[in-house]
Amino acid sequence: MSQLDGDTQIPDAGPFHEDEQDLDEKYPNRPHNHSPTLLFHDLLTDLFNPLNDNKKKPAAGPARRKVGPHGPSSLNPQERRRDIIQRFISRWRRDVGDDIYPAFRLIVPDKDRDRAMYGLKEKVIGKLLVKIMKIDKNSEDGFNLLNWKLPGQSASSRMAGDFAGRCYEVLSRRPMRTDVGDMRIEEVNERLDQLSSASKEDQQLPILAEFYRRMNPEELMWLIRIILRQMKVGATERTFFDVWHPDAERLFSISSSLRRVCWELHDPNIRLEGDERGVSLMQCFQPQLAQFQMHSFDKMVQRMRGTEEDPTFWIEEKLDGERMQLHMETDDSVEGGKRFCFWSRKAKDYTYLYGNGFYDRNGSLTRHLKDAFVDGVDNIILDGEMITWDPEQDAPVPFGTLKSAALAEQRDPNAKGPRPLLRVFDILYLNDRELTLYTLRDRRQAIEKAIRPVHRRFEIHPYTEATTAAEIEPILRKVVEEASEGLVLKNPRSPYRLNERHDDWMKVKPEYMTEFGEALDLVIIGGYYGSGKRGGALSSYLCGLRVDDPNGSNSMKCYSFCKVGGGFTAADYANIRHHTDGKWKPWNPKKPPTEFIELAGGEASQKEKPDEWIRPDESVVICVKAASVSVSEEFRIGLTLRFPRFKKLRMDKDWKSALSVQEFLDLKSNVEKEQKEKQFTVDNSRRKRIKTSTKKPLTIAGYDEKDKRVEYAGPTGNIFDGLDFCTSPFVTLLFL
Repeated sequence: MSQLDGDTQIPDAGPFHEDEQDLDEKYPNRPHNHSPTLLFHDLLTDLFNPLNDNKKKPAAGPARRKVGPHGPSSLNPQERRRDIIQRFISRWRRDVGDDIYPAFRLIVPDKDRDRAMYGLKEKVIGKLLVKIMKIDKNSEDGFNLLNWKLPGQSASSRMAGDFAGRCYEVLSRRPMRTDVGDMRIEEVNERLDQLSSASKEDQQLPILAEFYRRMNPEELMWLIRIILRQMKVGATERTFFDVWHPDAERLFSISSSLRRVCWELHDPNIRLEGDERGVSLMQCFQPQLAQFQMHSFDKMVQRMRGTEEDPTFWIEEKLDGERMQLHMETDDSVEGGKRFCFWSRKAKDYTYLYGNGFYDRNGSLTRHLKDAFVDGVDNIILDGEMITWDPEQDAPVPFGTLKSAALAEQRDPNAKGPRPLLRVFDILYLNDRELTLYTLRDRRQAIEKAIRPVHRRFEIHPYTEATTAAEIEPILRKVVEEASEGLVLKNPRSPYRLNERHDDWMKVKPEYMTEFGEALDLVIIGGYYGSGKRGGALSSYLCGLRVDDPNGSNSMKCYSFCKVGGGFTAADYANIRHHTDGKWKPWNPKKPPTEFIELAGGEASQKEKPDEWIRPDESVVICVKAASVSVSEEFRIGLTLRFPRFKKLRMDKDWKSALSVQEFLDLKSNVEKEQKEKQFTVDNSRRKRIKTSTKKPLTIAGYDEKDKRVEYAGPTGNIFDGLDFCTSPFVTLLFL
């Protein structure tokens, strides 16, 4: 433990901290800096703020040539971005040394796998700052920090939805210091390591208090962005990696290690060797991801690049779980002779949950894999999806229960409850040979020869071979009926592409159901404040179903049904605000408006309670479409819409003509009866339509095409007798 103020103790960096001797043994050629790291403030002035300013500049058109302190400049925003990063890196090499890892940990904090998660969300940080600054939580500043998504109580508060910006507003009014802070980057990292190991408020408070004393408001704002891992400086990690070293992105793709990128590639003139560019055992890699295509089935099949000799593509069910990679190697020091490691897509180590060996007591999965590998398999890297499987229902359990199922399996391996199941769909490494350059078809054959599936524990994910777009539709309908996520189309002739989305793998999701007609008309009964660009205003809405009163009384009660936040344009938000302005009321959990709105969980739980509510007779009706109807305990009727999306505002309807509970249940019942007969369709409303113009035939009054000779019928009156007429083409043009 370390001390800050008197007897106040804070935790050491914990298991993620390694001493210098261990690091030198693991990375014998790592660089060492010749001088102390830069001030944290330099990170703002030299990198974050210039990148932010550059982000706001227009990118269209050629940049005008300017003359500044560094000479003439004609860089466009993309070039300026790289120039800003290059200048910072050059200064670091000159003033500090070749070890830029301390700075990169703060520049791309979401890629730092060596620091544990802080476990701090906006609400918790807000509470801690209120205590540190000793302000009343009910004061204007206290309210603004704890309710950062809401518009500020004063007109000067413009940072709604941006928590770090809201903190800057409050801190600027009561700073501990206004001059440049004295904390260096290395010291900030040390304190952040301690903060990531702190699990209790009395440990977190003194660390944040020291930051408050030693940083000015602007520095604290960026520190909070780093803690939340929400930088958004106008440059991605790929840009930083590319400027740092030409092989940096590749090394990060195969290792997920920011430390390795900084230490092994500190010299831009030394490139990775061939054997260093591939995946390695017990090194987490960045997996290939599926591309999402808003195309017709025919275009998706074309993207599979089939040939006349081999037009085949594969169709797999898209699993609703967590992407997981399994590494196994022979290790005599481990009981059973095999060592395992598990990592998620975001490089989180889950070995503690699934096991490091066959006899690991905490191994909720590995204890069942003693016979899962064919004799002769010494090492292997598999890619798959970890899902939760219910053996009693013999069906997958919706995402969100995986960790609890794994912990239950740890406690009792013979339990009959839900369990982790790894579905393997790819292999990258086998017996010291990398397989990423082999085709998917060859890799699948390697899987089938290397592992023995363990029923409902460790299985090979099945696929269906297809050659035409017509074969996709019935499979998609089947998986949607089974409440699946959708499908993935794969090109069996393709290599494995690390850290890349490519058309070789394409997601196929049912965009919107058409079985319920065009959409459902629902009344808005609540609203939720947004964050980021949507901050300061209601950005999503709670929709309800009107409750049918059997006694025929004019009850206005609605049951919560779904939460809609997608599909709205700025004009849609403005239109809804216009029709509901002044009618919203803050939701009071102690006095919920049960006369009008009933949530799931009753008054005790109040699930999905909105920030604001509105009476149904003062609200508007919106048209909503969705992918499917699913069971949910979060909404009052026990059902909700999956992937609901706003379509249009129904100003021709009021709450009395919105969908009722009984009408919805009747509609659902009818749909289920007809669903097998109806043709499944994918909504293509977002697809660009090809305009077709039909040229209207020229028609002349009095001209009959059937009888081209029209006889003169003679005059019908004498009103134009004695008058002369002339025509001018210029007069005609006025009316065209």
